[in-house]
Amino acid sequence: MTDTEPAAEQTLSAAQSRHRCWDADIEPGLTIKSGSVVTFECQPGSGEAITPETSLEEAVSAPFPGHALTGPVYVEGATPGDTMEIELLEIEAGNWGHTLVRPGADGRGLLPEDFEDPYLYHWEISDGTAAFVNDIEVPVHPFPGTIGVAPDEDTAQSTIPPRRVGGNMDVRYLTKGATLQLPVAVEGAYFSIGDGHAAQGDGEVCVTAIETPLTVTARLTVDSESTIETPRFRSLPDATASITRNKFFGTVGTADSLFDASKIAVREMIAWLEDNYGLTSQEAYVLCSVAVDLSINELVNDPNWVVTAKIAETVLPD
Repeated sequence: MTDTEPAAEQTLSAAQSRHRCWDADIEPGLTIKSGSVVTFECQPGSGEAITPETSLEEAVSAPFPGHALTGPVYVEGATPGDTMEIELLEIEAGNWGHTLVRPGADGRGLLPEDFEDPYLYHWEISDGTAAFVNDIEVPVHPFPGTIGVAPDEDTAQSTIPPRRVGGNMDVRYLTKGATLQLPVAVEGAYFSIGDGHAAQGDGEVCVTAIETPLTVTARLTVDSESTIETPRFRSLPDATASITRNKFFGTVGTADSLFDASKIAVREMIAWLEDNYGLTSQEAYVLCSVAVDLSINELVNDPNWVVTAKIAETVLPD
């Protein structure tokens, strides 16, 4: 595309073209030229299985064959070795979302051994915040939890694990204004997007964020001059404002593995939220998943490593 050619503008909805696996054999929902602008109407990762009326029992028993993704989009001129650049121009969350803690027996999340019973919270989203219990309000920074191109594989691949070509990365910094670069593995790229999140902490510790429908407008451009091996991105300061631009409270985990150090930090944060804000352990776990950021603070002093869990004080009531 030259600078004088207008970018095409098209729309693709999950109702038109939805899939739950990575597979370049799926019929594309759209075929576009490099530089085109597409508005994607996306469902939560659960698709239509969980709605504002869904009960806890229904949510736990709902099948999950993979994330509900809008796409794929075939981008003309994209060939293996190219770089796909995705400019996230606009992102709008729905007015509802949910966070689900699965039964401990499922073994999902950071602390399944601590949470035997499942828990479901339905969020009301308005004016840039999501309302929680006890006057707690979580700032909304919507982003697609899953965004990627098809891997070069002979068979259909699950959407659950992240990959070198993107996918279920859950990078909360991919908000409006961010630019993501992905390595192209198959001809046409086969780009897909979905798994809408209204807010999430780094770690997504209970295995779900604030899962919500999203409308995402993005420009997709093929860069045939550069080759990358893994995803790269550039984000904007407001994507991290909930932590880096506000006072925050933190807990520290120290252990001989990052996983165990993360568990310690989150357990201490849960205990602090219970003691100081009257939350149940399940409510505190949910809040950790959507509003607490995990950071690796030290990797060089064997045998122990350090992870901190941080929550912005602006999330919590005075």
